[in-house]
Amino acid sequence: MADSTEPRRGDRLRVMISCGEPSGDLYAGALASEILKLEPDAAITGFGSERLRAAGASLVRDFKGLSVTGLTEALRVIPRSWQNYRALVRAAESERPDVFVPIDFPDFNFFLARALHKRGVPIVYYISPQLWAWRRGRLKTMKRVTDRVLVIFPFEKPFYDEAGVPATFVGHPLLELTGPPVPRDTFLRARGLDPSKPVVAILPGSRRNELRAILPDLVRTSGAIAARVPAAQFIVARAPHLDDELLAPLAEWPAHATRPVVIEGETDAVLASADVAVVASGTVTVQAALHGCPMVVVYRVGPLTYKLGKPLLHVNTYAMVNLVAGTRVVPELIQDAFTPEAAAAEALRVLTDPAHAAKVKRDLADVRARLGTAGASRRAAEAVIEIARAGRERRSLS
Repeated sequence: MADSTEPRRGDRLRVMISCGEPSGDLYAGALASEILKLEPDAAITGFGSERLRAAGASLVRDFKGLSVTGLTEALRVIPRSWQNYRALVRAAESERPDVFVPIDFPDFNFFLARALHKRGVPIVYYISPQLWAWRRGRLKTMKRVTDRVLVIFPFEKPFYDEAGVPATFVGHPLLELTGPPVPRDTFLRARGLDPSKPVVAILPGSRRNELRAILPDLVRTSGAIAARVPAAQFIVARAPHLDDELLAPLAEWPAHATRPVVIEGETDAVLASADVAVVASGTVTVQAALHGCPMVVVYRVGPLTYKLGKPLLHVNTYAMVNLVAGTRVVPELIQDAFTPEAAAAEALRVLTDPAHAAKVKRDLADVRARLGTAGASRRAAEAVIEIARAGRERRSLS
């Protein structure tokens, strides 16, 4: 006979989470883990990948192959996105969640949030989309459908407060997810690298269109760096589950430059060991800041995407680390400004000017301090559970 103290299936807290790219999956997994620590019997379902699944969630669909950037690039994945959307709506109709937690990925999650809101599901948006940067018209939707927005950057809360959107600053989850790496000497020696020589990290991104647009010029950038600093060693940090063909530009590695070591799934260790990193704009800029690694931020999208999107921007800087700092503490080379020569010049400035490198590291330490304290995932989990329980109570009284 079942223990009478065990919760009945219908009493289990039901949480649906949706994320659409590797960084979101990282945060989703951490959030799910914290929810289950607080509510061990919770049933978590949703849209994600390995990390969310490993944390104990039951995936309705996996987002592999859907992560792209750009207006025109997104058109190619619409059919699969629609299939995933319908599957998640059907899952929510079959077993109604007590709360839905979209994590960033707004082009998909806004549609899903609207659908679940219409079905009476409370919405807690975690890792807010960058509405302060562009497409501010979406604020109306955010205000209409969300019960709360959980923001991870300090400048986001005043933005949402002014718009009348309930927002809570929980801090950045990377503060707790970025553990102490292997000592630099140990990490480098284990990969055949010399700790006494400069190390340049190359991080070309995790999306297919990012690598195709960026990696060839990062290879040329490395050649330009090696021409000035022949002792430079190179590490290419490969995002998990990338097709090998996306790394084909590495076959064109300059003959005069030391061959790169390609490392998968150890971004934190790579950044902690590098003297400078050349990175595709994204979450990795925050990771680099947490490790105090000076960086050169680069980015490029399709010409049409850039032309259509630029007039919609409300910021004059792109890299998250610069937005947090409130000033440009690391160089950004976006679109036409990203050339191998320009990227190499910025990296060489770090490698050859100790005073400049020291200043950048001080600025990055200030960025880290602005990101709050560790425990963002736990604070987010507490907020999600609070909203879910409040929604249950409202339904029981209606």
